[in-house]
Amino acid sequence: MPVPPFTEATAQQKIQAAEDAWNSRDPDRVVLAYTPDTEWRNRTEFVRGREAVRQFLQRKWNRELDYKLRKSYWAHSANRIAVRFEYEFRDDNGQWYRAYGNENWEFDENGLMAKRYASINDLPIKAEERKL
Repeated sequence: MPVPPFTEATAQQKIQAAEDAWNSRDPDRVVLAYTPDTEWRNRTEFVRGREAVRQFLQRKWNRELDYKLRKSYWAHSANRIAVRFEYEFRDDNGQWYRAYGNENWEFDENGLMAKRYASINDLPIKAEERKL
């Protein structure tokens, strides 16, 4: 897996790897990309450490059913990557949503994500409006 300093090509590899991991909906797989003391802001929730991230993801995917995510490159620097994303899910009442947002990532020298800051907005949609 790529390590800093990133090029546009290696940043895109990191983004694709993150998309693939998150679409697995396997918290044990996803947390391996983060430092043991990773710091997150996800909407209004602040999470610190791999175990807290694992618990966060378990809660997330228990609520957000049939989750499907797409990430795209926005920008990068030596050890940071910015992405745009959208994902779709339904709740347990069958209501579908599309979530849009941006993430800012910062990596350590080993290529593990030390910081993740996500801004996200949800839009209720009809099942026939799904794109993913």
